[in-house]
Amino acid sequence: MAIPDSTKIYPRSEDKQIVYLKNVITNPNIEVGDFTFYNDFVNNPKDFEKNNVIYHYPINHDKLIIGKFCSIACGAKFLFNSANHTMRSLSTYPFPIFYEEWEHGIWADKAWDNKGNIVIGNDVWIGYEAVILAGVTIGDGAIIGARAVVTKDVPPYTIVGGVPAKFIRKRFSDDTINELLSMRWWDLPPEKILERIKYIQTGNIAALKNMR
Repeated sequence: MAIPDSTKIYPRSEDKQIVYLKNVITNPNIEVGDFTFYNDFVNNPKDFEKNNVIYHYPINHDKLIIGKFCSIACGAKFLFNSANHTMRSLSTYPFPIFYEEWEHGIWADKAWDNKGNIVIGNDVWIGYEAVILAGVTIGDGAIIGARAVVTKDVPPYTIVGGVPAKFIRKRFSDDTINELLSMRWWDLPPEKILERIKYIQTGNIAALKNMR
């Protein structure tokens, strides 16, 4: 059996709607792990940076960090800090970015509130047209429902949905979650994952654990 190749752009040779995201990213402030894919049946999935990573301006030095083996559905958006018009000012109008009119461009970063990076763990599934806001961390194995708006951190292996996104349920028992977080199967070489894939797919954590 051939070893999966994380360096491809199109993991399905006849399907141009799915890309391995790492291989189409050029922005140094976006980091994506191996085998994470993005599907887009509306726009070219290779344009992820332009269409899906929003208000991500270099002045903030904020980052989008996405782990390995994530599944990102069509239209998911990552909304960065420059979308957050400041509430520390007496006005939410972004005077500083219109420095040609208002003469204080050196204060450009005072036009918005900087809430930090967006960090997505490993093996996360982000549903259709979900929106992830700046400063949010999503734990390994989490699921984000379609069109959810995620405003707060999501624990590992937790399902959230709605506007704003709220807890629905945990995917597994606490013991199983702790085992998976300890095991970190996604960090294994692809050939080792292939040996274990039947246990991953069938939920046989005991067998998976015994293969360490």
